[in-house]
Amino acid sequence: MSDPAQASAERPAKDTSATGKITVLGLAMMTVAAVVSLRGLPLMAVEGTTLLFYIGFAAFIFLIPAALVAAELGGMFAHSTGGIYDWVKAPFGARAGFVAIWLQWIQNVVWYPTVLAFAAASLAYVIGRPELADDGIYTGSVIIAAYWLATLIALTGTSAAARFTSTGFLLGTVVPGLLIIALGAAWIADGQTMAFLDSTSVTGGDAHLRFFPHITGLSSLAFLGGIVLLFAGVEVHAVHANELKNPVRDFPKAILLSVVIIVALFLLGSLALASIVPANEIALDQGPMQALQIALKEFGLSWLVPILALLIALGALAGVMSWITGPSRGLLRTARDGELPPFLARTNKNGVQITILLIQGGIVTVLALLYFVLKNVSVAFFLLSAMTITLYLVMYMMMYAAAVRLRLTRPDAERSYKVPGGLGGLIAVAGIGFAGVAFAFITSFFPPSQLPVGSPATYVGVVTAGFVIFIGLPILIHALKRPSWVQNQARTDEKS
Repeated sequence: MSDPAQASAERPAKDTSATGKITVLGLAMMTVAAVVSLRGLPLMAVEGTTLLFYIGFAAFIFLIPAALVAAELGGMFAHSTGGIYDWVKAPFGARAGFVAIWLQWIQNVVWYPTVLAFAAASLAYVIGRPELADDGIYTGSVIIAAYWLATLIALTGTSAAARFTSTGFLLGTVVPGLLIIALGAAWIADGQTMAFLDSTSVTGGDAHLRFFPHITGLSSLAFLGGIVLLFAGVEVHAVHANELKNPVRDFPKAILLSVVIIVALFLLGSLALASIVPANEIALDQGPMQALQIALKEFGLSWLVPILALLIALGALAGVMSWITGPSRGLLRTARDGELPPFLARTNKNGVQITILLIQGGIVTVLALLYFVLKNVSVAFFLLSAMTITLYLVMYMMMYAAAVRLRLTRPDAERSYKVPGGLGGLIAVAGIGFAGVAFAFITSFFPPSQLPVGSPATYVGVVTAGFVIFIGLPILIHALKRPSWVQNQARTDEKS
Protein backbone atom coordinates (compact mmCIF):
# COMPACT_ATOMS: atom_id res chain seq x y z
CA MET A 1 0.00 0.00 0.00
CA SER A 2 1.55 3.22 -1.02
CA ASP A 3 -1.10 5.35 -2.72
CA PRO A 4 -4.46 6.73 -1.61
CA ALA A 5 -7.10 4.06 -1.96
CA GLN A 6 -9.84 6.61 -1.98
CA ALA A 7 -8.23 9.62 -3.59
CA SER A 8 -8.80 8.46 -7.13
CA ALA A 9 -12.37 7.49 -6.31
CA GLU A 10 -12.92 10.94 -4.85
CA ARG A 11 -12.25 12.76 -8.08
CA PRO A 12 -15.27 13.31 -10.27
CA ALA A 13 -15.12 10.83 -13.09
CA LYS A 14 -14.21 12.15 -16.47
CA ASP A 15 -16.84 12.16 -19.17
CA THR A 16 -16.67 10.09 -22.30
CA SER A 17 -14.21 12.45 -23.86
CA ALA A 18 -11.68 11.13 -21.39
CA THR A 19 -11.81 7.64 -22.90
CA GLY A 20 -8.38 6.58 -24.08
CA LYS A 21 -6.55 9.06 -21.87
CA ILE A 22 -4.88 6.23 -19.95
CA THR A 23 -2.81 3.55 -21.68
CA VAL A 24 -2.49 -0.08 -20.63
CA LEU A 25 1.09 0.56 -19.50
CA GLY A 26 0.10 3.74 -17.68
CA LEU A 27 -2.66 2.06 -15.69
CA ALA A 28 -0.41 -0.90 -14.91
CA MET A 29 2.30 1.41 -13.53
CA MET A 30 -0.24 3.35 -11.47
CA THR A 31 -1.41 0.06 -9.95
CA VAL A 32 2.15 -1.06 -9.22
CA ALA A 33 2.86 2.24 -7.43
CA ALA A 34 -0.30 1.77 -5.34
CA VAL A 35 0.79 -1.65 -4.11
CA VAL A 36 4.57 -2.05 -3.97
CA SER A 37 6.38 -1.05 -0.79
CA LEU A 38 9.75 -2.05 0.66
CA ARG A 39 8.04 -2.41 4.03
CA GLY A 40 6.69 -5.79 2.96
CA LEU A 41 9.98 -7.46 2.02
CA PRO A 42 10.97 -8.58 5.55
CA LEU A 43 7.56 -10.12 6.21
CA MET A 44 8.04 -12.40 3.21
CA ALA A 45 11.78 -12.91 3.59
CA VAL A 46 11.46 -14.51 7.05
CA GLU A 47 9.45 -17.28 5.38
CA GLY A 48 12.38 -18.37 3.22
CA THR A 49 11.39 -20.34 0.13
CA THR A 50 7.83 -20.80 1.42
CA LEU A 51 7.28 -17.16 0.46
CA LEU A 52 6.50 -18.59 -3.00
CA PHE A 53 3.32 -20.09 -1.53
CA TYR A 54 2.34 -16.85 0.19
CA ILE A 55 2.97 -14.69 -2.87
CA GLY A 56 1.07 -17.13 -5.09
CA PHE A 57 -1.88 -17.11 -2.69
CA ALA A 58 -1.91 -13.32 -2.49
CA ALA A 59 -1.64 -12.89 -6.26
CA PHE A 60 -4.21 -15.39 -7.49
CA ILE A 61 -6.64 -15.57 -4.57
CA PHE A 62 -6.59 -11.88 -3.68
CA LEU A 63 -4.83 -9.53 -6.09
CA ILE A 64 -6.52 -10.54 -9.35
CA PRO A 65 -10.10 -10.97 -8.01
CA ALA A 66 -9.92 -7.64 -6.13
CA ALA A 67 -8.77 -5.78 -9.23
CA LEU A 68 -11.38 -7.28 -11.55
CA VAL A 69 -14.31 -6.76 -9.17
CA ALA A 70 -13.23 -3.20 -8.30
CA ALA A 71 -12.98 -2.42 -12.02
CA GLU A 72 -16.60 -3.46 -12.58
CA LEU A 73 -17.79 -1.38 -9.63
CA GLY A 74 -15.63 1.57 -10.64
CA GLY A 75 -17.06 1.47 -14.16
CA MET A 76 -20.62 1.22 -12.86
CA PHE A 77 -20.18 4.26 -10.60
CA ALA A 78 -17.91 6.20 -12.93
CA HIS A 79 -19.69 9.50 -12.23
CA SER A 80 -19.92 9.21 -8.45
CA THR A 81 -17.42 10.65 -5.98
CA GLY A 82 -17.84 8.31 -3.02
CA GLY A 83 -15.82 5.27 -4.10
CA ILE A 84 -16.38 2.26 -1.83
CA TYR A 85 -19.08 4.25 0.03
CA ASP A 86 -21.26 4.42 -3.08
CA TRP A 87 -20.36 0.89 -4.20
CA VAL A 88 -21.65 -0.67 -0.98
CA LYS A 89 -24.41 1.84 -0.27
CA ALA A 90 -26.20 1.10 -3.55
CA PRO A 91 -26.97 -2.59 -2.81
CA PHE A 92 -26.93 -2.63 0.99
CA GLY A 93 -28.00 0.83 2.15
CA ALA A 94 -26.42 3.87 3.80
CA ARG A 95 -25.33 2.14 7.00
CA ALA A 96 -23.36 -0.54 5.14
CA GLY A 97 -21.80 2.10 2.86
CA PHE A 98 -20.79 4.14 5.87
CA VAL A 99 -19.21 1.09 7.54
CA ALA A 100 -17.27 0.29 4.34
CA ILE A 101 -15.80 3.78 3.94
CA TRP A 102 -15.11 3.94 7.67
CA LEU A 103 -13.13 0.69 7.48
CA GLN A 104 -11.16 1.97 4.53
CA TRP A 105 -10.37 5.11 6.51
CA ILE A 106 -9.64 3.57 9.91
CA GLN A 107 -7.42 0.79 8.53
CA ASN A 108 -5.22 3.52 7.11
CA VAL A 109 -5.12 5.24 10.49
CA VAL A 110 -3.98 1.98 12.14
CA TRP A 111 -1.51 1.40 9.30
CA TYR A 112 0.30 4.74 9.68
CA PRO A 113 2.35 3.74 12.77
CA THR A 114 3.67 0.63 11.01
CA VAL A 115 4.96 2.46 7.94
CA LEU A 116 6.41 5.25 10.09
CA ALA A 117 8.12 2.64 12.29
CA PHE A 118 9.80 1.54 9.06
CA ALA A 119 10.88 5.15 8.50
CA ALA A 120 12.14 5.43 12.10
CA ALA A 121 14.29 2.32 11.67
CA SER A 122 15.81 3.77 8.50
CA LEU A 123 16.58 7.08 10.21
CA ALA A 124 18.48 5.17 12.89
CA TYR A 125 20.87 4.03 10.15
CA VAL A 126 21.18 7.60 8.86
CA ILE A 127 22.61 8.77 12.18
CA GLY A 128 24.81 5.70 12.49
CA ARG A 129 22.92 4.13 15.39
CA PRO A 130 20.98 1.18 13.96
CA GLU A 131 20.46 -0.22 17.46
CA LEU A 132 17.89 2.53 18.03
CA ALA A 133 15.56 0.70 15.64
CA ASP A 134 15.01 -1.83 18.45
CA ASP A 135 14.16 0.92 20.95
CA GLY A 136 10.41 1.28 21.37
CA ILE A 137 10.60 4.77 22.89
CA TYR A 138 12.71 6.06 20.00
CA THR A 139 10.43 4.41 17.43
CA GLY A 140 7.21 5.65 19.03
CA SER A 141 8.58 9.20 19.34
CA VAL A 142 9.61 9.33 15.68
CA ILE A 143 6.21 7.98 14.60
CA ILE A 144 4.36 10.70 16.49
CA ALA A 145 6.64 13.52 15.33
CA ALA A 146 6.68 12.40 11.69
CA TYR A 147 2.93 11.90 11.51
CA TRP A 148 2.09 15.34 12.87
CA LEU A 149 4.63 16.85 10.46
CA ALA A 150 2.86 15.09 7.58
CA THR A 151 -0.50 16.30 8.89
CA LEU A 152 0.68 19.92 9.02
CA ILE A 153 1.89 19.64 5.43
CA ALA A 154 -1.43 18.08 4.36
CA LEU A 155 -3.39 20.92 5.99
CA THR A 156 -1.70 23.44 3.69
CA GLY A 157 -3.35 21.75 0.72
CA THR A 158 -0.34 22.60 -1.45
CA SER A 159 0.60 20.76 -4.62
CA ALA A 160 4.11 20.45 -3.18
CA ALA A 161 2.87 17.47 -1.16
CA ALA A 162 1.86 15.69 -4.38
CA ARG A 163 5.28 16.30 -5.92
CA PHE A 164 6.96 15.07 -2.74
CA THR A 165 4.89 11.87 -2.89
CA SER A 166 5.85 11.10 -6.50
CA THR A 167 9.52 11.90 -6.01
CA GLY A 168 9.63 10.05 -2.69
CA PHE A 169 8.19 6.89 -4.24
CA LEU A 170 10.76 6.91 -7.04
CA LEU A 171 13.80 7.68 -4.90
CA GLY A 172 12.70 5.99 -1.68
CA THR A 173 11.09 2.81 -3.00
CA VAL A 174 12.04 2.11 -6.61
CA VAL A 175 15.77 2.95 -6.39
CA PRO A 176 16.52 1.12 -3.09
CA GLY A 177 14.29 -1.79 -4.12
CA LEU A 178 16.11 -2.35 -7.40
CA LEU A 179 19.44 -1.98 -5.58
CA ILE A 180 18.48 -4.68 -3.06
CA ILE A 181 17.62 -7.02 -5.94
CA ALA A 182 20.92 -6.20 -7.69
CA LEU A 183 22.89 -6.74 -4.47
CA GLY A 184 21.15 -10.06 -3.92
CA ALA A 185 22.18 -11.19 -7.40
CA ALA A 186 25.75 -9.98 -6.82
CA TRP A 187 25.81 -11.74 -3.43
CA ILE A 188 24.92 -15.07 -5.05
CA ALA A 189 27.25 -14.51 -8.02
CA ASP A 190 30.08 -13.78 -5.59
CA GLY A 191 29.69 -17.26 -4.13
CA GLN A 192 28.29 -16.10 -0.79
CA THR A 193 26.12 -18.53 1.18
CA MET A 194 22.42 -17.89 0.69
CA ALA A 195 21.16 -17.27 4.22
CA PHE A 196 17.90 -19.14 3.77
CA LEU A 197 19.91 -22.29 2.94
CA ASP A 198 22.22 -21.93 5.95
CA SER A 199 21.03 -24.34 8.66
CA THR A 200 22.53 -22.17 11.40
CA SER A 201 20.10 -19.36 10.56
CA VAL A 202 16.94 -21.43 10.29
CA THR A 203 14.81 -22.35 13.27
CA GLY A 204 15.37 -26.00 14.12
CA GLY A 205 18.32 -26.23 11.74
CA ASP A 206 16.05 -27.32 8.89
CA ALA A 207 17.39 -25.55 5.81
CA HIS A 208 16.07 -27.71 2.98
CA LEU A 209 14.01 -26.09 0.27
CA ARG A 210 10.34 -25.98 1.22
CA PHE A 211 7.69 -24.46 -1.01
CA PHE A 212 4.72 -24.98 1.31
CA PRO A 213 4.59 -23.84 4.92
CA HIS A 214 4.94 -26.41 7.67
CA ILE A 215 1.44 -26.10 9.10
CA THR A 216 1.11 -26.97 12.80
CA GLY A 217 -1.91 -24.75 13.36
CA LEU A 218 -3.34 -21.44 12.23
CA SER A 219 -0.61 -19.59 14.15
CA SER A 220 1.91 -20.91 11.61
CA LEU A 221 -0.14 -19.15 8.90
CA ALA A 222 -0.59 -15.90 10.78
CA PHE A 223 1.76 -14.08 8.39
CA LEU A 224 -0.66 -14.90 5.54
CA GLY A 225 -2.92 -11.98 6.42
CA GLY A 226 0.04 -9.61 6.58
CA ILE A 227 1.29 -10.71 3.19
CA VAL A 228 -2.18 -10.40 1.66
CA LEU A 229 -2.32 -6.86 3.04
CA LEU A 230 0.91 -6.05 1.18
CA PHE A 231 -0.99 -6.61 -2.07
CA ALA A 232 -3.92 -4.44 -0.99
CA GLY A 233 -4.54 -1.23 -2.88
CA VAL A 234 -4.94 -2.80 -6.30
CA GLU A 235 -8.51 -1.50 -6.31
CA VAL A 236 -7.24 2.07 -6.08
CA HIS A 237 -6.95 2.76 -9.78
CA ALA A 238 -9.56 0.25 -10.99
CA VAL A 239 -11.96 3.19 -11.04
CA HIS A 240 -10.02 4.46 -14.07
CA ALA A 241 -10.88 1.40 -16.19
CA ASN A 242 -13.43 3.44 -18.14
CA GLU A 243 -10.66 5.83 -19.22
CA LEU A 244 -8.94 3.12 -21.26
CA LYS A 245 -9.55 3.11 -25.01
CA ASN A 246 -11.25 -0.30 -24.81
CA PRO A 247 -11.89 -1.22 -21.15
CA VAL A 248 -13.16 -4.73 -21.86
CA ARG A 249 -10.02 -5.63 -23.80
CA ASP A 250 -7.39 -3.38 -22.21
CA PHE A 251 -8.19 -3.61 -18.49
CA PRO A 252 -7.37 -7.34 -18.18
CA LYS A 253 -4.09 -6.61 -20.00
CA ALA A 254 -3.26 -3.79 -17.57
CA ILE A 255 -4.07 -5.97 -14.57
CA LEU A 256 -2.06 -8.94 -15.88
CA LEU A 257 0.93 -6.68 -16.54
CA SER A 258 0.69 -5.06 -13.09
CA VAL A 259 0.37 -8.47 -11.39
CA VAL A 260 3.49 -9.75 -13.17
CA ILE A 261 5.49 -6.66 -12.16
CA ILE A 262 4.21 -6.65 -8.56
CA VAL A 263 4.91 -10.35 -8.07
CA ALA A 264 8.34 -10.05 -9.68
CA LEU A 265 9.37 -7.10 -7.50
CA PHE A 266 8.13 -8.68 -4.26
CA LEU A 267 9.53 -12.09 -5.14
CA LEU A 268 13.00 -10.93 -6.23
CA GLY A 269 13.25 -8.34 -3.45
CA SER A 270 12.27 -10.72 -0.65
CA LEU A 271 14.49 -13.52 -2.00
CA ALA A 272 17.42 -11.09 -2.19
CA LEU A 273 16.82 -10.04 1.41
CA ALA A 274 16.45 -13.68 2.52
CA SER A 275 19.73 -14.53 0.76
CA ILE A 276 21.69 -11.83 2.57
CA VAL A 277 20.15 -11.70 6.08
CA PRO A 278 19.69 -14.86 8.18
CA ALA A 279 16.00 -15.53 8.83
CA ASN A 280 16.38 -15.49 12.61
CA GLU A 281 17.94 -12.01 12.44
CA ILE A 282 15.44 -10.28 10.13
CA ALA A 283 13.55 -7.46 11.87
CA LEU A 284 10.17 -6.66 10.33
CA ASP A 285 10.72 -2.90 10.56
CA GLN A 286 14.29 -2.78 9.23
CA GLY A 287 14.90 -5.78 6.97
CA PRO A 288 15.86 -3.79 3.84
CA MET A 289 18.36 -1.72 5.81
CA GLN A 290 19.87 -4.87 7.30
CA ALA A 291 20.38 -6.31 3.81
CA LEU A 292 21.85 -3.08 2.47
CA GLN A 293 24.24 -2.72 5.40
CA ILE A 294 25.54 -6.31 5.15
CA ALA A 295 25.87 -6.41 1.35
CA LEU A 296 27.34 -2.93 0.91
CA LYS A 297 29.92 -3.64 3.61
CA GLU A 298 30.87 -6.86 1.84
CA PHE A 299 31.40 -4.98 -1.44
CA GLY A 300 33.23 -2.04 0.15
CA LEU A 301 30.40 0.45 -0.30
CA SER A 302 29.40 1.09 3.32
CA TRP A 303 29.40 4.84 2.71
CA LEU A 304 26.15 4.38 0.76
CA VAL A 305 24.24 3.04 3.79
CA PRO A 306 23.20 6.37 5.38
CA ILE A 307 22.30 7.84 1.98
CA LEU A 308 20.03 4.93 1.11
CA ALA A 309 18.60 4.92 4.63
CA LEU A 310 17.59 8.55 4.21
CA LEU A 311 15.99 7.79 0.85
CA ILE A 312 14.02 4.86 2.32
CA ALA A 313 12.84 7.04 5.22
CA LEU A 314 11.70 9.71 2.77
CA GLY A 315 9.96 7.05 0.69
CA ALA A 316 8.04 5.85 3.75
CA LEU A 317 7.04 9.42 4.62
CA ALA A 318 5.94 9.95 1.02
CA GLY A 319 3.75 6.86 1.35
CA VAL A 320 2.04 8.39 4.37
CA MET A 321 1.62 11.70 2.56
CA SER A 322 -0.06 9.94 -0.34
CA TRP A 323 -2.64 8.33 1.94
CA ILE A 324 -3.17 10.96 4.61
CA THR A 325 -5.88 12.99 2.88
CA GLY A 326 -7.33 10.45 0.42
CA PRO A 327 -9.45 8.09 2.57
CA SER A 328 -10.38 10.93 4.92
CA ARG A 329 -11.93 12.71 1.90
CA GLY A 330 -14.23 9.72 1.57
CA LEU A 331 -15.20 10.13 5.23
CA LEU A 332 -15.80 13.83 4.56
CA ARG A 333 -18.24 12.81 1.84
CA THR A 334 -20.24 10.75 4.36
CA ALA A 335 -20.23 13.69 6.79
CA ARG A 336 -21.69 15.88 4.07
CA ASP A 337 -24.36 13.23 3.49
CA GLY A 338 -25.35 13.54 7.15
CA GLU A 339 -23.84 10.22 8.29
CA LEU A 340 -21.56 12.03 10.76
CA PRO A 341 -22.01 15.03 13.05
CA PRO A 342 -21.65 18.31 11.10
CA PHE A 343 -18.48 19.38 12.93
CA LEU A 344 -16.64 16.51 11.20
CA ALA A 345 -17.43 18.08 7.82
CA ARG A 346 -15.49 21.24 8.65
CA THR A 347 -12.71 22.23 6.28
CA ASN A 348 -10.05 24.93 6.57
CA LYS A 349 -9.45 27.78 4.14
CA ASN A 350 -7.56 25.39 1.87
CA GLY A 351 -10.56 23.06 1.63
CA VAL A 352 -8.85 20.35 3.72
CA GLN A 353 -10.93 18.32 6.19
CA ILE A 354 -9.27 19.72 9.31
CA THR A 355 -11.41 18.11 12.02
CA ILE A 356 -11.09 14.61 10.58
CA LEU A 357 -7.32 14.99 10.15
CA LEU A 358 -6.89 16.15 13.75
CA ILE A 359 -8.92 13.22 15.07
CA GLN A 360 -6.92 10.94 12.79
CA GLY A 361 -3.70 12.30 14.29
CA GLY A 362 -4.97 11.71 17.81
CA ILE A 363 -5.71 8.05 17.08
CA VAL A 364 -2.28 7.55 15.48
CA THR A 365 -0.65 9.09 18.56
CA VAL A 366 -2.47 6.69 20.89
CA LEU A 367 -1.58 3.67 18.72
CA ALA A 368 2.07 4.76 18.58
CA LEU A 369 2.18 4.47 22.36
CA LEU A 370 2.14 0.67 21.90
CA TYR A 371 5.80 0.99 20.98
CA PHE A 372 6.46 2.49 24.42
CA VAL A 373 5.02 -0.50 26.28
CA LEU A 374 5.93 -3.52 24.12
CA LYS A 375 9.51 -4.72 24.51
CA ASN A 376 9.87 -6.16 21.00
CA VAL A 377 9.49 -3.60 18.19
CA SER A 378 8.75 -6.31 15.62
CA VAL A 379 5.88 -7.56 17.77
CA ALA A 380 4.40 -4.05 18.04
CA PHE A 381 4.88 -3.67 14.29
CA PHE A 382 3.02 -6.89 13.48
CA LEU A 383 0.34 -6.33 16.14
CA LEU A 384 -0.69 -3.07 14.48
CA SER A 385 -0.45 -4.75 11.08
CA ALA A 386 -2.83 -7.47 12.30
CA MET A 387 -5.36 -4.83 13.37
CA THR A 388 -5.05 -3.20 9.96
CA ILE A 389 -5.56 -6.54 8.23
CA THR A 390 -8.76 -7.44 10.06
CA LEU A 391 -10.35 -4.09 9.27
CA TYR A 392 -9.31 -3.85 5.62
CA LEU A 393 -10.27 -7.42 4.78
CA VAL A 394 -13.82 -6.91 6.03
CA MET A 395 -14.08 -3.99 3.60
CA TYR A 396 -13.00 -6.29 0.76
CA MET A 397 -15.63 -8.86 1.75
CA MET A 398 -18.27 -6.11 1.56
CA MET A 399 -16.96 -5.08 -1.85
CA TYR A 400 -17.23 -8.61 -3.26
CA ALA A 401 -20.76 -9.03 -1.88
CA ALA A 402 -21.81 -5.65 -3.30
CA ALA A 403 -20.63 -6.55 -6.82
CA VAL A 404 -22.60 -9.79 -6.89
CA ARG A 405 -25.76 -8.23 -5.45
CA LEU A 406 -25.65 -5.34 -7.93
CA ARG A 407 -25.27 -7.75 -10.86
CA LEU A 408 -28.39 -9.54 -9.58
CA THR A 409 -30.51 -6.48 -8.77
CA ARG A 410 -29.30 -4.09 -11.46
CA PRO A 411 -28.18 -6.31 -14.34
CA ASP A 412 -28.92 -3.71 -17.00
CA ALA A 413 -27.04 -0.83 -15.38
CA GLU A 414 -24.28 0.57 -17.57
CA ARG A 415 -20.84 -0.82 -16.79
CA SER A 416 -17.80 0.20 -18.81
CA TYR A 417 -16.17 -3.07 -17.72
CA LYS A 418 -17.67 -6.39 -16.61
CA VAL A 419 -15.93 -9.37 -15.08
CA PRO A 420 -15.91 -11.95 -17.93
CA GLY A 421 -18.20 -14.97 -17.92
CA GLY A 422 -21.52 -13.36 -17.13
CA LEU A 423 -23.10 -13.75 -13.71
CA GLY A 424 -21.39 -17.10 -13.21
CA GLY A 425 -17.99 -15.60 -13.94
CA LEU A 426 -18.52 -12.78 -11.46
CA ILE A 427 -19.75 -15.17 -8.76
CA ALA A 428 -16.70 -17.38 -9.32
CA VAL A 429 -14.19 -14.50 -9.23
CA ALA A 430 -15.87 -12.72 -6.28
CA GLY A 431 -16.34 -16.06 -4.50
CA ILE A 432 -12.66 -16.95 -4.78
CA GLY A 433 -11.70 -13.49 -3.57
CA PHE A 434 -14.19 -13.58 -0.70
CA ALA A 435 -13.04 -17.04 0.45
CA GLY A 436 -9.37 -16.05 0.33
CA VAL A 437 -9.96 -12.83 2.23
CA ALA A 438 -12.12 -14.62 4.83
CA PHE A 439 -9.39 -17.22 5.45
CA ALA A 440 -6.68 -14.55 5.77
CA PHE A 441 -9.00 -12.64 8.13
CA ILE A 442 -9.33 -15.66 10.44
CA THR A 443 -5.57 -16.33 10.55
CA SER A 444 -4.95 -12.68 11.51
CA PHE A 445 -6.37 -13.30 14.99
CA PHE A 446 -3.79 -15.99 15.76
CA PRO A 447 -0.40 -14.95 17.21
CA PRO A 448 2.36 -15.77 14.69
CA SER A 449 4.62 -18.64 15.63
CA GLN A 450 7.47 -16.75 13.95
CA LEU A 451 7.52 -13.96 16.58
CA PRO A 452 8.00 -13.90 20.38
CA VAL A 453 4.59 -12.40 21.10
CA GLY A 454 4.67 -13.17 24.81
CA SER A 455 1.22 -14.03 26.11
CA PRO A 456 -0.89 -15.37 23.20
CA ALA A 457 -4.04 -14.45 25.11
CA THR A 458 -2.92 -10.83 25.39
CA TYR A 459 -2.07 -10.70 21.69
CA VAL A 460 -5.45 -12.12 20.64
CA GLY A 461 -7.19 -9.85 23.13
CA VAL A 462 -5.56 -6.69 21.79
CA VAL A 463 -6.25 -7.55 18.13
CA THR A 464 -9.84 -8.56 18.91
CA ALA A 465 -10.45 -5.45 21.03
CA GLY A 466 -9.09 -3.22 18.28
CA PHE A 467 -11.30 -4.91 15.70
CA VAL A 468 -14.45 -4.74 17.84
CA ILE A 469 -13.89 -1.10 18.78
CA PHE A 470 -13.06 0.15 15.30
CA ILE A 471 -15.82 -1.77 13.53
CA GLY A 472 -18.33 -1.04 16.28
CA LEU A 473 -17.85 2.72 16.17
CA PRO A 474 -19.46 3.31 12.74
CA ILE A 475 -22.41 1.10 13.69
CA LEU A 476 -22.84 3.07 16.92
CA ILE A 477 -22.48 6.42 15.14
CA HIS A 478 -25.08 5.43 12.55
CA ALA A 479 -27.45 4.31 15.31
CA LEU A 480 -27.10 7.74 16.95
CA LYS A 481 -27.60 9.56 13.65
CA ARG A 482 -29.95 12.54 13.87
CA PRO A 483 -32.01 14.21 11.10
CA SER A 484 -30.50 17.52 12.21
CA TRP A 485 -27.09 16.35 10.93
CA VAL A 486 -28.43 16.34 7.37
CA GLN A 487 -30.26 19.64 7.81
CA ASN A 488 -27.28 21.39 9.38
CA GLN A 489 -24.98 20.18 6.65
CA ALA A 490 -27.44 21.29 3.95
CA ARG A 491 -27.45 24.80 5.42
CA THR A 492 -23.64 24.79 5.55
CA ASP A 493 -23.46 23.71 1.89
CA GLU A 494 -25.86 26.52 0.91
CA LYS A 495 -23.71 29.12 2.65
CA SER A 496 -20.56 27.84 0.97
